[in-house]
Order: sequence, then structure tokens, then C-alpha cells
Amino acid sequence: MLRINRYVEIRRDPDSEELLAREGDAPAHSILQRAGFLPVVRVHESYHRVPKGLTAKDEDRLATAAVARLRAQGYHVACDADFDTDDRPASYPPSSASVAHLASRVRAATTTDDTAAALTELAAPHDGVLTAIEEVLTATADFYDGLGEPSDPPIARRLRYLADEVLRTIHTDLSDTRNQLADRHAPHPGRSTCTQKVPANERERSAVCACPPPPRTLPTPPPPVAVGLRR
Repeated sequence: MLRINRYVEIRRDPDSEELLAREGDAPAHSILQRAGFLPVVRVHESYHRVPKGLTAKDEDRLATAAVARLRAQGYHVACDADFDTDDRPASYPPSSASVAHLASRVRAATTTDDTAAALTELAAPHDGVLTAIEEVLTATADFYDGLGEPSDPPIARRLRYLADEVLRTIHTDLSDTRNQLADRHAPHPGRSTCTQKVPANERERSAVCACPPPPRTLPTPPPPVAVGLRR
């Protein structure tokens, strides 16, 4: 039986004729959005739709590309016959993959120096990740300034506020955290690097390393029974 989060349905609504994509997990939603779909979040449901103003032919092309990308990643896609395809395009790591790798480095870090080195890639003032995000926000604000609609300047101001105030606060706090960790030069007490070497005085011949046993976790006792409930 298929897990519901590995299932995606892409069809035209029989009543409204809108092209909608439903179901799927977060990776599937990323694929849909990279194919051109837009997320819609309601109180009792969420789904994806195509952008406004597309011709029916453009919508079909967008849906077909989404079906191909999803199936290439192992999703079961139920779709209208017009969108069915045997194409399986190659996939490549997204631009965020290198940033996500920093989280893996922090999870594997055994010293404050290790974590400080990973955070430096985020907080570096010239070419860090946060500096790049600030440049994207500013460039998008500049783009909105030239679009010409009355609602565009407020959006541009909001984007500059995010870059100049919110993101800068995050950048400052993260830089301080990185500096504090870099000054400590301390191992993490709950993490250690296993060398998989057995000392000469080890008495157990089955030992493969000298690491201490993991701390014992005591079972949580059941909650006390209320006196009034006893019979």
C-alpha cells in the first residue's frame, strides 16, 4: 500500500476546470513549485495551483513537466491523460544543498571549533550565506521598484526592511554565537570521536574500541493513580 505522502494527484477540477496538484510531502511540494506551481494554504486544506494568465497549452506543459519530475523521484502520480508522460528528467542538487550540509557538519561536530567553522560559512561578512541572502532581497526590492504598479513600492520597502533590519539582526546574533564558540576551544561533553582502537590493557577480547558505554536511560515511571479512581 502506498504511503500517502509519496502520492501526488495532478488533475483539472471537474467543476472549475482549474489545474490543481494535491497531496505529497514537503520534497514533492518543492518539486511542484520548481515546476511552476504555486502553493495555496487554506484552513482545512492545502494544495498547489498554476499561475494565473496561462493558456491551456501552457498549463498542460507545466503539469506534464511536474509529472515527469515527480515520477523521476519515485513518486506515484495520478494525473489526467493529457499530462501523462514517460519522460524522466535528470535531477541535480538544489542550490540550498551546500547550506543544508552545514547543518550536517554541526550535528557531527564534537568541539566548539568545529561548530564555529560551520557557522563562519553563514556569517562571513563578505561571502557568507546570510550576506548572499541580503543581496537577493535587495535585488528583488530593486526589481519591484521598477514594475510600475501602485502596490509595488510598499513590497519593495518591506523587502528592504527584511534585509536591513531582520536579516541584519540574525547576522549579528549568529556572528556573536560563532565568536563565542571559537573562543572556547572545548570538546562537547556529550559527543566524542571514536578512533576504533583498543588499548593494550583492555581485558575484553570482544572490544572493538575504548569508548565508554552510553549512559543508561532509566524507564519513565507510570503516573500515580489518583486515589479517587481506585475501587
